[in-house]
Amino acid sequence: MADVVNEALRGNWMSAPDENGVSQFDVEGFLDSNLDFAGREFDVILLWTTLDYVPQALVAPMIKRFRSSLRPGGRVLTFFHTRNTGPDTSFCRYHVTDSDTIETQETTGYSCNTCIPIERFEKLFETYANTKFYLAKDNLYEVIITR
Repeated sequence: MADVVNEALRGNWMSAPDENGVSQFDVEGFLDSNLDFAGREFDVILLWTTLDYVPQALVAPMIKRFRSSLRPGGRVLTFFHTRNTGPDTSFCRYHVTDSDTIETQETTGYSCNTCIPIERFEKLFETYANTKFYLAKDNLYEVIITR
């Protein structure tokens, strides 16, 4: 179980600024350090709202890495925000419980980095077999993606 949001936002993945003052995110270094599953494959990936908080340079490469570690027919459960501000957009950790509920735990003050429009979300997951969107409460979309 990786906490990629906290790790990605720590800041040590940014290169030194170039002559124009622009830093680049070390995507490959991040993926190799945090999402190297050593050839293991999974039936389900619980992605939660991760894509709303990580740097944009990581979104597409993470989706590609997840696909390569997901068994054929495996599923990804993710949520994404329909707006990036407001009380329902603070970063939370999600915990599966032994009941029908999911426990949320508000953590650091990370703000929602971006709201991914449905069209872009579909494009990001276009190499997967199926994507189903459901409007959830609290301005979230719930998405079940099948490889």
